[in-house]
Order: sequence, then structure tokens, then C-alpha cells
Amino acid sequence: MGVMNDPLTNDLFPQALLPMMLQGPTDLEGFRRGARSLIARHMLPEQVSWHSTDESTQDLFAPAKDTGVIAPNGAAFDAAPLLSVPPEFMALCKSVILHSDKNRFGLLYRILWRLAHEPGLRHDPLDADLMKAQHLAQAVRRDIHKMKAFVRFRTVQDDIFINHPEEGLLHVAWFEPEHHIVETVAPFFARRFTQMRWAILTPECSAEWDGGQLQFGPGGQKNDAPPPDAGEQLWLTYYRNIFNPARLKFKMMQKEMPRKYWRNLPEAEFISSLTASAHERSQRMVEEPGTFALRRLPVVNIAKATAEIDDKPATSLAALKSATDHCRQCPIGQHATQSVCGEGPHKAKFMLVGEQPGDQEDVRGHPFVGPAGQLLDRALSQLGVDRQNVFVTNAVKHFKYELRGKRRIHKTPSQSEASACLHWLDNEISLVEPEILVALGATAARSLMGKPVPVMINRGQILQREDGRKVLITLHPSALLRMPDDEREEAYAAWLEDLAHLQDSATRE
Repeated sequence: MGVMNDPLTNDLFPQALLPMMLQGPTDLEGFRRGARSLIARHMLPEQVSWHSTDESTQDLFAPAKDTGVIAPNGAAFDAAPLLSVPPEFMALCKSVILHSDKNRFGLLYRILWRLAHEPGLRHDPLDADLMKAQHLAQAVRRDIHKMKAFVRFRTVQDDIFINHPEEGLLHVAWFEPEHHIVETVAPFFARRFTQMRWAILTPECSAEWDGGQLQFGPGGQKNDAPPPDAGEQLWLTYYRNIFNPARLKFKMMQKEMPRKYWRNLPEAEFISSLTASAHERSQRMVEEPGTFALRRLPVVNIAKATAEIDDKPATSLAALKSATDHCRQCPIGQHATQSVCGEGPHKAKFMLVGEQPGDQEDVRGHPFVGPAGQLLDRALSQLGVDRQNVFVTNAVKHFKYELRGKRRIHKTPSQSEASACLHWLDNEISLVEPEILVALGATAARSLMGKPVPVMINRGQILQREDGRKVLITLHPSALLRMPDDEREEAYAAWLEDLAHLQDSATRE
């Protein structure tokens, strides 16, 4: 490469710094190539000056950009030996390089040099260089979070909309990040607003999504962004109405939403008036009488429902379904679409018990019809077991979830919620009278055994309940679906071995 033979680094100017030029402020790959080559040539951190193509010179004694500056590319740099560094250092580099601190490359190269020559550095959490880099990374993560939270779009009728209205309006936002984060954050908006054409303008660069491709361009000015529109007025109305004075913590709000962001937030014009009247509004809320939510389904007498089950065993599963639809012994039932009870023959040999119904089960009203149920069907088929001869149910009869946008995400039921549903499960067991119970997962195992059961320790084993019934412990099929692709087949084979004990036990009897 000839770096060490450059006259700037030898006899004529022995004190001069070797300038390394990177292609842009976030050229991580260029930094990696240059750093590997410099360490291979034993260049000390204080002998190197780092620059990028769009930033001013950073060192007083560094030569001008057009005099002897070396760009870390080409075969000589690519041939530099690889360095072994902790994985957390590379993660640190990816964040620190986005910071606006002009000395960040020098800091990272100094840490890399020290990691190569001081093996104990990686175990020193109080090292000044590492702490400095971590503070820079934290500031970048905070800036990324603020950009995701405080970008506000306004609509524009651009030429594309005028000529092709079906393409929709263009949504434009202005944001002023502290660091070089636009290219990192833009894919987040592309995923979130996939069907919307949008552009985000910043002083450094711009990002544009046309509905299929993400492009980056030069920066702009605030007056390039459009003025307020009707959609913004709707947002402001919504913001005023959801403001809860009882939950106001002004200092915490300023910490999470610093004043420097207020000038670009349309709702900021209401913050002062809303906070000033917060105490008075809180007092009025306290003085108002309480309200009571109306139930969608009336509560039934649980004792009466249980008695009905005992009196009419031929129709008890239907009666149990009706009773669980109205059950409100825990909060889950009032938010679910319906209860999902077990299905299968009355005198089934095997009863498989899962945790709770999922999203598809909640909508359709049948157990194990979603992805986990399809995997269970596949396993039973491979074992030669007809699903029609198996009773499948869950320890909890209603779907517990939390909303994320429009999606309902599964949430594990608490111990108290599972306990509230236990008598429904016991009713099913007494009606079906299975030879063997199968606990699919920890919640089912606890409900069936009456105590916590470590699933991974007891999987594949048949335990005995206090009433003498046998319980096979294994994983829930959804646990397999959450595993990485390269581990799933092996885990599935092990799960089949667990379930194979059903046939072995039935044969012995």
C-alpha cells in the first residue's frame, strides 16, 4: 500500500499525522479497512488523523484534504489481516459512528488499538475510552428514539398525485436530528408506512419512500416543508382530548420531550395551556362520581352453571361452553371475542391441554386451529393418532392479549387467571375421563399438577396427579414455532419422541 513510505510519515516530517479520508460521516466499512491496515503497520493512534469527505479537518497539524490524504480502499487495504475483537465492540462501533462528534473515529481507533495490545481492556467497565464511546452510543440511541417519536408528516399534492390521484398524497416531514441517523432510521418508517408515499427532510440529508423503494438525497431547509394541513388539525384535536392531567409529570415530560424538539411539534402550542390547567382539571375529575363499564355479556351464577353440567351430562360440554362465555372471574373474559372450550369425544383416551386460545382460536371459537394447532396435527398424523379421537383443550378458556397497532399479541396469563379457570378444566376432565393427560407447556403443567413443573427437566416423563391420573409433560407447539429455523427440525424430532410415550403407555395398558 505504501502508507509507511509516505513522506508525511517519515524523515522529512516525523511529527506529522497520517490523514485517513472516509467516504462520508458513517463510512463504517472504510473505517474497518483503514484501521486493520494501520494496526498491521503498527501506526499508533496519535499518529493518525481521521476525516470524512463532508467534514472539516479535525486536527490542527493535519495536512489539507488535497495533500497526501489517504482513502482506505483498494487491494492493499482489503488484504490487511482481520482482527479478533469482542462482538460488543462491533455493535459499539455501529452506534458511535453515527454520532456527530468529530473525534469519534480517533476514539474508536484508539480503543481498537488498545484491544489488540491490552487483552484485559474488554473486562474493564470503568475504562475512560470505553465509557466515552458508550456515552456517544447512548446519545445516538436516544436521538434515534426521538426521531421515531417526533416526526410529524404533512400532506402535499405533488405532481404525481395531480397526474395519478390513485397514488395518494405525498406526506412530508421536517426533522432536525443531532446525529447522522437518517439512513439508519428511514427503514423504520418504510416498514411502518409501507402503503404511504413520504419524505423526511433534515439539514444533512433527505429520505424518500415511493411505496416500493427507499432513496436518499441532499439535505434541505425547514421552509422546504409544507405548512399545516387539515390532518394536523385533527391530530391537535385528538391530542387535546387524550391529555390526562392526572398523569402529568412535567419534569419527566421535558426529559422525554426536550424543548429543542417543540419548535417542530404542532402539539407544542398546547403544552403550556394544558399543563397550566392540569391541577384544576384533576380536581374536577376527582370530584366527579365514578362510572361503571357495561358488560357485553351478563355474568352467570357459576354454581348454577356447574349444577347444570352435573344434571345433564349428555349436553354438559355445550352447557360448559355457555357458562364460560359469561364467566368474568378474571378480567380476560370481558376483552375476548368468546370462550374457547375443549373439543373431542366424551371418552377420549388422550386429552391434550395447552395454555390458552390464540388469536385465530378466539375468532373461530375452536381450539388449536392456528399455526400451533397445525403443527400439532402434523405430529399426531406422524404418530398415527387421529385428531378426531383426541380431546384438545386449554388451561385458560379466553384469549389474553395486548394491542400493538391493529394486531393482538399473545400475552401469558397470570397464575391467578389460570387458577380462576381451573374449575372449568376440572369439569372437562371429569366429563371426558381421559386415560392420559398431556400438558403442553408450563401453564398447562401447573394447572394439571397443582404446582409448578419445570417443563425442560420433566419433558417426556409421565407424572401422576393426586387423583391418580397420568400426565405427560412436554413443550407447547408454539415454543417450537418461535425457535430459529436451524434449530426447529431437531426440536420437532425431540418433541415427537415426547408424544410417542402416549402410544407406548396405551400399549402397555
